[in-house]
Amino acid sequence: MKLNLIIQTFFLRHLTPARIFVFSFATVIFLGAISLWLPFSATQNNLRFIDALFTSTSAVCVTGLSVLDIGKDLSLIGQLITMVLFQVGGLGIITFSVVLFAMMGRGISFKGLELCQTTFLQTQRWDFFSIVKRVLLYTFVIEAIGTFFLFLRFVFDYPPVQAFYNALYHAISAFNNCGYSLFTDNLVSYQSDVIVNVTMISLIVLGGIGFVVQYEVLAKLRGLEKRFSLHTKIVLITTACLILIGAGCFYFMEMNNVLKDLNFKTSILASFFQSITPRTAGFHTVNIGALTNSTILVMIILMFIGASPGSTGGGIKTTSFTLLLLLIFNRLKGNENVNIANRTIPKETMEKTIYIILAAVVCIFLITAVLLFFGNLDSAPMASRHKFVEYLFETISAFGNVGLSMGGTSQLNDIQKLAIILMMFAGRVGPLTLAFAWHSSRKRGITYAEESVMVG
Repeated sequence: MKLNLIIQTFFLRHLTPARIFVFSFATVIFLGAISLWLPFSATQNNLRFIDALFTSTSAVCVTGLSVLDIGKDLSLIGQLITMVLFQVGGLGIITFSVVLFAMMGRGISFKGLELCQTTFLQTQRWDFFSIVKRVLLYTFVIEAIGTFFLFLRFVFDYPPVQAFYNALYHAISAFNNCGYSLFTDNLVSYQSDVIVNVTMISLIVLGGIGFVVQYEVLAKLRGLEKRFSLHTKIVLITTACLILIGAGCFYFMEMNNVLKDLNFKTSILASFFQSITPRTAGFHTVNIGALTNSTILVMIILMFIGASPGSTGGGIKTTSFTLLLLLIFNRLKGNENVNIANRTIPKETMEKTIYIILAAVVCIFLITAVLLFFGNLDSAPMASRHKFVEYLFETISAFGNVGLSMGGTSQLNDIQKLAIILMMFAGRVGPLTLAFAWHSSRKRGITYAEESVMVG
């Protein structure tokens, strides 16, 4: 009895919410890697464990980077395993755990409550369990609708059963912002198809705006909410601006390149699709490696920003990007506080935003350095200069859980694959969450006499 009390006390003291969140993702990734490593998951030879781990990490972290051809190298069982992994990874392991415990009639612990609130809610609400249930309901309904529309198109190219399977796989992958595709060329073959483009774009955007925003928009449409929260306003406005600016930049930067031989309708579809997919989706309808340098820069910026909080996507998040711009704007106006829409953003939130962006930059710098150091680069620096851009693009894609690549993923060696695995994991759980999971508690430091330092 005393031993049980000691063990229980140990776990209560050391299993902080941040550690539970990190360990839950790590556990699912490891189990997924073991499953993909088994003989029945591959079509021919067994996967190397590093490739199985890479594929499992990419699926659970809803990244979409792959060293395999999912449609050819994985068997039906292997493909289904990846589908389960990115569905669970997209919605969050904690979400399924809480709902499962509720269905079994078990109560929800305080840590479970805290994890759910930090995952889906910007403020603490008493209706958090209702929102978690709605998250699952919205997810399955939206994915079902997406599957239906994709099936209507795929049925002209495949037998009905295969068409339904392809539609289901791509709908779940798109809504969870994963980017895994069963087609060797991803969606390039459907770059001019309106049904496929509009359906995939809708699924990606709905999955990327966050579940709280979905909840408030539907409540507003049903007359249950009179006004949007500041969080929802920022997410919707920022998302719309990024989509429009990104599409415009892509069209004008690529009109004489990859869009040169396409008609106007296909060019517009491709521009909007490539504007939305860097926001953590990973699908593509053009050859990413053939884009101009200016377009690559725009896509890097979009991948770094990513999706919105409480969503299936990654990146620093749209709210962090907007708050950083607001901080700069208010400082230029001489305001000490960050004000927007007759509201003042708490200083704790602004501090966290700066920490998140700084941690992201540091992680990207370190992983890019590892890729360059361990890469098989040509002895002549000028001959391998393009590798820097490719590795930087790959790293930011991994951090933002995007899945876009300039074609270098399959050429990574084992050490580079491990580095990208760490980057995908850090991007999904968040660099700050990893830091908090490492340290059991944040201790108040000693305060000394102040002394100024020149900056800027």
